[in-house]
Amino acid sequence: MTNDVYRQLQERLDLFSMGFPATESGVEIKILKYLFTPADARMALFLTHQLETPEIIAGRINQTIEKTADHLDDMAERGLIFRVMKNDIRRYGAIAFVHGIFEFQVKTLKSDLAKMAGQYFKEAFDSNMQKSADYFLRVIPVNQSIDVTHNVAAYDDAVQILKTKDKIIVTDCICRKRTEMMDEGCNKIMEACFMFGTMGQYYLDRDMGRQIPLDEAIEILEKCREQGLVTQPATSQNPSGMCNCCGDCCGVLKAINQHPHPASIVFSNHLITSDKNACIGCEACLERCQMDALALDEEGLIHISEKRCIGCGLCVSTCPTGALILVDKPEKELRLPPETTGAQMMQMARKRGLI
Repeated sequence: MTNDVYRQLQERLDLFSMGFPATESGVEIKILKYLFTPADARMALFLTHQLETPEIIAGRINQTIEKTADHLDDMAERGLIFRVMKNDIRRYGAIAFVHGIFEFQVKTLKSDLAKMAGQYFKEAFDSNMQKSADYFLRVIPVNQSIDVTHNVAAYDDAVQILKTKDKIIVTDCICRKRTEMMDEGCNKIMEACFMFGTMGQYYLDRDMGRQIPLDEAIEILEKCREQGLVTQPATSQNPSGMCNCCGDCCGVLKAINQHPHPASIVFSNHLITSDKNACIGCEACLERCQMDALALDEEGLIHISEKRCIGCGLCVSTCPTGALILVDKPEKELRLPPETTGAQMMQMARKRGLI
């Protein structure tokens, strides 16, 4: 019976965001048992994405309000559900495995969970990420790769996104933390993920991050650019978060890189082109590319695989001769991100055939 509640929870989580698919090994159930007690799992099954007060939830499960509130708060403190606190009113809701439960372990992550998560990504989750990557995170170019005459939409500009936020929270990258714990880390900047709005407040409430001013956030972006990280906000015009990712550690980028044509599965409005007359074959750009989209041809000059280029602009910002150029994709291929996170989740659900 206990196993049944964990399987039910797995099936419920599989309906959210990029899902939580079953595996032959059953490692997904091991992860749930590690994080959730049977009572936690049963409580989670009574929650939806709609944020509700303990009074409403208590009435649904026929339990006292006080006992329900205590249990919900305990689960929220352990990163198993989402909580919003405003004017002494607390509301709770279910959250996806990614982004959600897994990232919420950033402060308490231990090697056993890191190892199980790594196994799970390889067995099942990577393929799900490939299918839903374009509606989960999108790629936007680093500012230094954009010519001053090039008009980039505000939702495709990391600094402009930061400028619209009343509160910026920075937190450690859960992906780099996991790989570092497994002695597979890249040694790049750890504190590199931004959270905004109610999501940012939840990170603050649980001491999973710290609030920073705009100028410090821009400085962090600059460090990320220097270290060759790809900036990926959530795929909405008003994102609740923005990550700076490396191909060594990031679950999403690693999954995308395994696809034969990464450009076809990402949400990006840009690509790279080249001026071979300016290329000196210095290879400075090669190690910057997270998708293996660049190589030198028989003449020792740069060749770009348009099927692999995701338009991050990292190579452009380090090309000493200006041989690499960031351009818009053809007009028919340009895409407008969903307006809100809710609309983003609806589009992901449609793509996965859930609605």
